[in-house]
Amino acid sequence: MAATRTILPAVAVMTVLSTASAAIYNVGEPGGAWDLSTNYGTWASSRKFQTSDQIVFKYSPQAHDVLEVSKADYDSCTTASPVTTLNSGNDVVTLIATGTRYFICGFPDHCAGGMKVKIDVMPGSSSSPAPASGPNASNAAPPTPVSAATNVEAMGLGLVVLLAIAGLMA
Repeated sequence: MAATRTILPAVAVMTVLSTASAAIYNVGEPGGAWDLSTNYGTWASSRKFQTSDQIVFKYSPQAHDVLEVSKADYDSCTTASPVTTLNSGNDVVTLIATGTRYFICGFPDHCAGGMKVKIDVMPGSSSSPAPASGPNASNAAPPTPVSAATNVEAMGLGLVVLLAIAGLMA
């Protein structure tokens, strides 16, 4: 019984910490969104994407969409057989596995015009620091969280769960 009382809170704390370390990136920010004005190669290369991170595509659904495609379709801007089609204008993609993912805009000539992004996902690390932010963090453009409160909210929810577990065990 005593071992169970020790293990459950430890598992809850580890869950809270891993949830709080995930980053949320708005594709194309700062200064842009999912549109024709952003250099997505430069944008993606200045970030370190890890499993559990999320990327958010924000755009006008009347003007753009997001297709996840194979490498061959990414290279050739082929829209015929997407893996996934997103078209809400506020699409959230959770990066759940390591590897490379390919996204293009399916509107005519948009991919050829530069609306394509390759996301290289590395293994996540609960001990890695949060992405740098602020104008003096580095020479590269910092990743922009959807909300600075996002990680705080995740931590708060985790603490509520932890306290509830502790209360049940008392």
